[in-house]
Amino acid sequence: MAPTTMTAEEHKSRTARSYKLLLWFAMASMTMMFAGITSAFVVSKSREDWIKDFQMPTSFYFSTLAIILCSVTFHLAKKAIQKDDRKATTSFLLLTLGFGITFVFLQFNGFEQLIKQGYYFTGPESNIATTFLYVIAVVHLAHLAGGIISLLIIIYNHFKQKYNSSQTLGIELGAMYWHFLDFLWICLFFFLYFFK
Repeated sequence: MAPTTMTAEEHKSRTARSYKLLLWFAMASMTMMFAGITSAFVVSKSREDWIKDFQMPTSFYFSTLAIILCSVTFHLAKKAIQKDDRKATTSFLLLTLGFGITFVFLQFNGFEQLIKQGYYFTGPESNIATTFLYVIAVVHLAHLAGGIISLLIIIYNHFKQKYNSSQTLGIELGAMYWHFLDFLWICLFFFLYFFK
């Protein structure tokens, strides 16, 4: 029996499915890690030294808006490349990068606000509540660093004209990951806001 040969289109479709499946597995493992951290947070709330009157830094509100805008502009970039609108794709990808960097800046600004309020993350003046906040935010920032690196690669490939209406896989994967980061931060933000 002669072996069946795969067309170029079938190969591209199978490759896309494989990459998306790998990304889903990676996002599921990240979700489990954050579930573990937040579970430890909930258990630790019963401690006597837990801070009850903690105020969320205002920078965290603005950083939430920034990461939502990242998702919006990345989605618009994907839609633009599907229409072969390279100019709009460039604009939206660069806007995504700008909002991503703004998110990082605002997160660090939020840490500064916490320190000015007298909440330290380490050392004799630290508290378990603020240490948890620090761990959650820093771990999310580490994942965001991966998102910014992947975005820079996508922008580079876009300028090398590797994407068009028939080849959007890189932008699709990047958009999926950024939507995940957006959703994850919103969940973490509301968790910290209501369960502090």
